[in-house]
Amino acid sequence: MDKTSIRVQQGDITKAAVEAVVNAANSSLLGGGGVDGAIHRAGGPAILEECKQIRARQGGCPTGEAVITTGGKLPAAYVIHTVGPVWQGGSKGEPELLASCYRNSLRLAAERGLTSIAFPNISTGVYGYPKDKAAKIAVEAVKRYLQAHETSIAQVVFVCFDDENYRLCRSLLAIDA
Repeated sequence: MDKTSIRVQQGDITKAAVEAVVNAANSSLLGGGGVDGAIHRAGGPAILEECKQIRARQGGCPTGEAVITTGGKLPAAYVIHTVGPVWQGGSKGEPELLASCYRNSLRLAAERGLTSIAFPNISTGVYGYPKDKAAKIAVEAVKRYLQAHETSIAQVVFVCFDDENYRLCRSLLAIDA
């Protein structure tokens, strides 16, 4: 992890200057609202076409898993689609499933030899995951993965859309304002 920088920024993940952006997708991989819709709109039809091919091969993407497609028209060359858990109170395996989203996304990036990746705040929108709990899991999962694996990833960016997630991530990473 010593060679990997972890940053937090507030803004639009579709504009992130990284090799891969992570999409908080739904299991159908056919686009949706929030981050998912924004990535599909900004990236254009090439992303949806590859998602359809993945669906034809494996029938979608289970919660906690991840798949990779082109970035289409995005600045990022790739989109890593991961399906976060819907919050059901925390006793239905949500923490482990959410951590798996981050680990599996990092694994796919590393398998491709990518050096930079940007994450949104997975499951904190319509899936209802409490932002404080989700941010803690995100930061811990990324740090643990990077400590446990030799990887090509030199930069991880948490791209927060809203003020609350931005403050939470900065606090967890002990970044001064």
